Amino acid sequence: MSKGKKASDLIRAGVKLRAKAVSKSKEIQPILESEFDYIKDVKGKKFTVGFGKTEILPGDLDKKKYYVAGYNINNPATGVLDTPFAHAVWIDDNSGRGAVVFVSIDNVGMLNKDVEAIKSSLSEFISETGCRSVEILSTHSHAGIDTMGIWGPLPFTGRDKHYMEVLRAGVRSAVKKAYMDRKDGDIFLGRVEVPDMQKDIRTPEVFSKTLTRLRFVPKDGGRQVYFINFAAHSESLSSKNSLVSADFPCYLRRKVFEETGAETIYFVGAIGGMITMHLLDDDRPKSTKMIGENLAEYALSIKNEKKLKPNLSMMKQRFYFEADNTVLILAGMAGILKVDKYISHNAPLKIALKSEMTYFELDGLKMLFIPGELFPELLYGGYLSSEESATGQGAEVNPKPLVEICDDKELLVFGLANDEVGYIIPPNDFLLDTDMPYLNRAKDIHGRNHYEETNSLGVKTAGKIAEVFENMYKKTQNTKNKQ
Repeated sequence: MSKGKKASDLIRAGVKLRAKAVSKSKEIQPILESEFDYIKDVKGKKFTVGFGKTEILPGDLDKKKYYVAGYNINNPATGVLDTPFAHAVWIDDNSGRGAVVFVSIDNVGMLNKDVEAIKSSLSEFISETGCRSVEILSTHSHAGIDTMGIWGPLPFTGRDKHYMEVLRAGVRSAVKKAYMDRKDGDIFLGRVEVPDMQKDIRTPEVFSKTLTRLRFVPKDGGRQVYFINFAAHSESLSSKNSLVSADFPCYLRRKVFEETGAETIYFVGAIGGMITMHLLDDDRPKSTKMIGENLAEYALSIKNEKKLKPNLSMMKQRFYFEADNTVLILAGMAGILKVDKYISHNAPLKIALKSEMTYFELDGLKMLFIPGELFPELLYGGYLSSEESATGQGAEVNPKPLVEICDDKELLVFGLANDEVGYIIPPNDFLLDTDMPYLNRAKDIHGRNHYEETNSLGVKTAGKIAEVFENMYKKTQNTKNKQ
């Protein structure tokens, strides 16, 4: 047995012992299945929508160390290229069920424990307004300030308590601004193909080139609101960058505002695998600006739209992931990652993490909010064969693609929603280093580098996503059949 293998076995044994010691009070508990909040025929004839945004930049950035998240560890911010924001949209279909709020934050990701803390801090607001749900997502900017902890000077956390307070306050402010901004109007759905901007840097080459736009038009003829969903990592500034930035989504939003006066809230789709953007100039800040502006031009080019009926149905389901990544678990035990750990006697390391998914139907538009970076083939299909995969296993070991589960090729996925569990990878191409799994990158028989596995919870994550969604979708169909 190699030294690396011995070290790996010791780490796993230590994790098991530590889990038993610290988590006895948090035994995994059954979670009740949620109901689909659905009305077949909504009588309302209008949406009520509001928009709010708040800067999330600490005032002492020039005096205190804050770490840029998404590339290298121990990369202190040296300045600001553009200001990150928290954006929020209030959406009410006037069915009497209450509104929902979508929040988009310019950062690399939010752990579920922090998401729940923000929602808890809004509990009075939620009660007073009758809000059905608050969904908190990240744009996955690789130039935001560390919100997770793993980009600091390890073994110390890169997460700063003061900044997290700034961020939470910013989200609350944006949500309340969106509520105060409410106006009646219509929502239109449009799509456009973006043929030449993305690339997939891991086999197989599967990703969506579709930019989806929801456009709110107020009846008073005032400022519009764009909801944009697109599949790409917000990482155009590269690993050499030490400036805080929202990356290309900032320049997309600015361009839309300059051209139309509309405000924009931006969301990412299925970006695992990894889906990134082509560079447009060797000067990274210039390239980032160009990417955002070019993408805005595609969004502005949409002509064929469908007016949506005001009927927004939803279902939120909480569940547990089995945690197998020893490195991330140790980071959680050391307090670097702020996560609640639960004992799961059936899991190899006896540890599970609680997360959630939310499913919406907006007048037939199916939207699934997923807690991580989903490989697109898990959404659309196109799995590697046994000859092509890293494990030699065929596509049959992978879960049914999500579009097949709901029988809708236009299922719209929102990534990094209410949690960041890392990459969600097809099981037949999930490969770990033999000696130091989750620490060293594996290289398969085809010479491909398997980096994404080191930032994943484990091989069972993809199957759990599909299992939970299939159960959710069956419930939605049962609910509809009863009405």
